[in-house]
Amino acid sequence: MPGIFDQKNVLVTGGTRGIGRDIVKRFSQEGARVAFTFRSSTVEADELVRELGPDNAMAIQGNAAEASAADEAVSAVIENWGSLDVLVNNAGVTRDNLMLRATEEDWDIVLDTNLKSVFNFCKAVYRPMMKQRSGRIINISSVVGVTGNAGQTNYAASKAGMIGLSKSLAKELAKRGVTVNVVAPGYISTDMTADVSEAARDAMLGMVPVGRAGTTEDVSSAVIFLASEGASYITGQVLHVDGGMAM
Repeated sequence: MPGIFDQKNVLVTGGTRGIGRDIVKRFSQEGARVAFTFRSSTVEADELVRELGPDNAMAIQGNAAEASAADEAVSAVIENWGSLDVLVNNAGVTRDNLMLRATEEDWDIVLDTNLKSVFNFCKAVYRPMMKQRSGRIINISSVVGVTGNAGQTNYAASKAGMIGLSKSLAKELAKRGVTVNVVAPGYISTDMTADVSEAARDAMLGMVPVGRAGTTEDVSSAVIFLASEGASYITGQVLHVDGGMAM
């Protein structure tokens, strides 16, 4: 059976691990050709391309915080596949610490990777999506960008900034048939959260009304919906995938 994204081309930043990897695989399963960016995880990137098939997947190495990397990635998709229909900004890092102990480098790395990269890639797809009068931009924020969290002032600022950027961009692009939305995951089981202590994990789960950690599939399902034709009248919204944490 054909997938809902047959003949569609997708670009996912930070697509080799965790949430990003699952988003890449879900789009591929639904028939899309998927390009994804990565910075250093070459082995994982090559494995993912082999799994999905070289005709339907493209790995693009680069630093998402650099405008040139965004321009090159978007150009590569359009030159090879003819168009770009969906952009998912997922690339992100953490450098957690109390503000008193945080360094300027901690701030810069997190803001550049998490927020500047979104600006870079959204700007790179702006003209192509306007010209084709269609497109979906989905930015992966966090519940922390809405609620804040001690020890994560840099991360929370980057994720909150992503929400403001998305709402503003949604107003700029709406009349051109391009929607811009945000997915804000809560406590999701990934390699990153696997290193959290048992006590910290129990404390976080205690704040989740549904009583369990989320999965990468929970997040990718929300992304797939917002990229679908069924979400064509939804823009400038934040979809919380957090088990009720931000209620």
